[in-house]
Amino acid sequence: MMSAQWRSMAFCAGLCPVIASCSGVQSALDPAGEEAKSVATLFWAMTIGGLIIWAIVVAISQYAARWKRGTISEKAAGQVILLGGVVFPIVVLTALLVYALWLMPFLRPFAKSGEASTRIEVVGNQFWWHVVYLRADGSKVVSANEIRLPVGERVEFSLTSSDMIHSFWIPALGGKMDLIPGRINRLSLLAQRKGTYRGQCAEFCGTSHAFMAFPAVVMGPVEFEAWLEQRSVPAATDPTNAGHAVFFREKCGECHSVAGTAAKGSAGPDLSHVGSRLTLAAGRMENSETNMARFIADPGSIKPGSQMPGYQNLSEEDLSAVVKWLKGLQ
Repeated sequence: MMSAQWRSMAFCAGLCPVIASCSGVQSALDPAGEEAKSVATLFWAMTIGGLIIWAIVVAISQYAARWKRGTISEKAAGQVILLGGVVFPIVVLTALLVYALWLMPFLRPFAKSGEASTRIEVVGNQFWWHVVYLRADGSKVVSANEIRLPVGERVEFSLTSSDMIHSFWIPALGGKMDLIPGRINRLSLLAQRKGTYRGQCAEFCGTSHAFMAFPAVVMGPVEFEAWLEQRSVPAATDPTNAGHAVFFREKCGECHSVAGTAAKGSAGPDLSHVGSRLTLAAGRMENSETNMARFIADPGSIKPGSQMPGYQNLSEEDLSAVVKWLKGLQ
């Protein structure tokens, strides 16, 4: 029989993964936004309520099994059934339901007119995100596979899809919202802590659904405005650059757009400032020259189901040149 010491060690070992999962860049239980705090509050309220009910049931069962040796009268049994099986569940479940309904407006608030300082359009695609920032002066900043937000300011997202149902979710900042073809859903978030968090598609959308993610970077308002200003200007690009020539020779501009060049494609992510993004392939891997070369050569091996064709026929010189040119788009 296992000793008390070994039982304690086994319990602690089993508890470690549970405790570790309560924090991190993709944890709903480590909130960094106003809406995420409401979600976490609802979770803990339901969890504590469930634990109390469980403790009561265990206590009654232990009492009946170990300490109560005599028989119970039919009247007492009826009262136990009425109180424990009818009255108690109705009271507890009604209280939890009322609390959840009261909390629901805080889980998914609508931005009042003029309240959202930043508006962002997001379009889901297999398996990447098209992102457009709508500035106060009417101009637009186009990006992909990355979200930037100002801390302490409400942001309103307009969400839709180009192909099938996706779901936009940044657990540390708020709840999820579906992206549905032909329909625009709205979600507002208020980030309260700077940092880089992980967003994820939360609706199965195909082979690489698990690889359809994105970093969500919460910045200071001044930093955010400076970032928008920088991204509103095309990255410096030299038409005589060898990588520039390879990019257009291979017809990459028919699927991708690069501001300031003839590349105006929309089938794939916008690459105007791809060199400065944190990740490649919608959060699949770190944005480095080595990873970019791997993805260009054989995207299907890294992201199954990707509609981007592979370029394994490129020479090492051409591949290196186009990678350096893309990484230079800062």
